Amino acid sequence: MTMQNTKSLRKQIAPFEQSTTKQSIWQIINTLGPFIILWYLAYISLSVSYWLALIPAVFAAGFLTRIFIIFHDCTHHSFFKDRRANRIVGTIMGVLTLFPFDQWGHEHSVHHATSGNLDKRGTGDIWTLTVDEYLAAPLKLRFAYRFYRNPLVMFGLGPIYVFLLKNRFNRKGARKKEKMNTY
Repeated sequence: MTMQNTKSLRKQIAPFEQSTTKQSIWQIINTLGPFIILWYLAYISLSVSYWLALIPAVFAAGFLTRIFIIFHDCTHHSFFKDRRANRIVGTIMGVLTLFPFDQWGHEHSVHHATSGNLDKRGTGDIWTLTVDEYLAAPLKLRFAYRFYRNPLVMFGLGPIYVFLLKNRFNRKGARKKEKMNTY
């Protein structure tokens, strides 16, 4: 990309770099409203059939993804101009998505600061070995690595671990504010 194209692109996206309170509130309304309605419909339809309850539940899952996106933007303090508003809304959205706001916000910031840097692997990363590291690793470690990278583990067991276990406990060195937010 040339310098001219980069400047042109920056100019085009500039209007979208700032949050707008009105649009942020509308996003909350048009996300939480349908989510709560679909949640209620799923609950009501349980008395008829589990299969019928699955229909609104699938749509509610899409809105839960939107709720996570709002949560994510709040942890970056970019959903609202006001940090306190980001914290309040982010904490509420975190309860719905099972992510503690302060804990995830810290880990996600570290992830952004170190992502792609193989010398700073760890927080918020997927375990990655270089080809040389993999070939030099003992058989036991290579087996563990391949097991970890298996799609059934990464997209099945991994999320269960993160949502049900990891997010329920504070990280080592967490400050009191973060600990209280997790509880």
